[in-house]
Amino acid sequence: MDHICPVCQTNNNDLAIEFEVKEFICSHCDNLIEPGKATPKKLVKKPVENVVLDVGQKAMLYGTEYWVINIVVKKYGSDTFWREYALKDKAGNNVFLSESDGHWVFLHELKTAFKESKFYAEFDGRKYRWYETTPCSTYAATGFFEEEANFSLASYKEYVNGTEMISREQYGNSSQYFKGIHISRSEIKKAFGLKNLPPSFGIGLVQPFPYNIRQCTNIMGITAILICLLQLYVVTSRSNQTIFEQTINFADVNDKEMVSQSFTLSGGSAPLKVHAFSAVDNSWASVGISLVNEKTNEVTYASKDIEKYSGFEDGESWTEGSQSTEFNICGVPPGNYHFLVSAEKEGGIVDPFKAGYRPQNGGFSVIQNETGAYFMQNDKDKTVVSYPDKEALEKEILTKTGLQNNLQDTKKLDSILIHMVPDYGYPGKYEEHASVTIKATWLPVSFWNFGIVLVCLIVFTILSYIARRIFETSKWKNSSNSPYPTS
Repeated sequence: MDHICPVCQTNNNDLAIEFEVKEFICSHCDNLIEPGKATPKKLVKKPVENVVLDVGQKAMLYGTEYWVINIVVKKYGSDTFWREYALKDKAGNNVFLSESDGHWVFLHELKTAFKESKFYAEFDGRKYRWYETTPCSTYAATGFFEEEANFSLASYKEYVNGTEMISREQYGNSSQYFKGIHISRSEIKKAFGLKNLPPSFGIGLVQPFPYNIRQCTNIMGITAILICLLQLYVVTSRSNQTIFEQTINFADVNDKEMVSQSFTLSGGSAPLKVHAFSAVDNSWASVGISLVNEKTNEVTYASKDIEKYSGFEDGESWTEGSQSTEFNICGVPPGNYHFLVSAEKEGGIVDPFKAGYRPQNGGFSVIQNETGAYFMQNDKDKTVVSYPDKEALEKEILTKTGLQNNLQDTKKLDSILIHMVPDYGYPGKYEEHASVTIKATWLPVSFWNFGIVLVCLIVFTILSYIARRIFETSKWKNSSNSPYPTS
């Protein structure tokens, strides 16, 4: 398509499609030309500022190939501008892109007028609220026009419903009607192959809220119901139980760990509460527990100190600490487990039998306390047997060692037992807080997480409605017919 400007002789052949051109604006000298006429009609200001498309540029929009045929910049007042791009496809159909402050609307002309009342218009069974009536004029233009380019004062009346709008453009007694929808900046960039667009400001006339509140509310409601059903299943499908309870001597776990029997947890995940008690008095004890998942070998470790101190100072007694402590292992899922238990106390573990009498190859040790009683500890199982008199113990030792018929060894043993140094305070002083009692209970299923999730869903939904209200209020702030009260 060739259109030669009679002023500068520029061949305006920017279009790849054929259609009847009533007027065109020369791309070189910016004169408005009527084809076949030797003189220009007028000089038109060239659209430059924030114009991102070019006449003749191709785009693919909603599955149809279009070409930009003209660009018109409209002006309202002294400093309000917006840009309108006319597009045409090969079948001769026209559509329009309107851009203001970086917000885009895709429009097409309606064949029939819509019904208008004072504050509303109705089209195709849908009501649109009157937004504003704007007088405007053409500030700049370029491209090819199928009708005479109109530079007189025009009136735009716009009606909005969500992300859709209808509008009436009137020049004198002539009116055109349009319907438009929001089109995103990313769609514009993709359609025209643009890398960048000028930034957007404020909220567009038909710009949608970032997400669909109604769909979001439905999703939140369904999610809340599923969470309630899941919580109900978890609560009804498991039993709360004490899974471990044992008194452990510190001596039995000295420099080693005790392995508990296996236990099974069934139902939903829940906290495991561990309670530990030791009769400490002005001293401390420490307990370490490892929960071992027998299927995955995953280990969860926790440790706690037990300490209690008391005294008398300035005429008053004081105490601090406690003989018990407890802690939780959170979110323990169902499965087979066992404990590894370690423990120690202040001063460590003292074995008085290490300093006692130990016959060669006897497999036991003997001590005596200040009351004259004797005690024998088996080396293998650490069991202790008491003997109230020397004769009974002596007979047991001779039997165990096979020295019954050896008079010399018998006399030697008798002398050893008579002259044995007593271990004062045994067994009492060694039995003071000599053990720790551990009890583990799988707690009832916690409702905290359940409640927190539901509260978050409710709060998110409420905040979404508040945010949308603020969004819509801002959108309508320039309207003379805002549905939202203005201060």
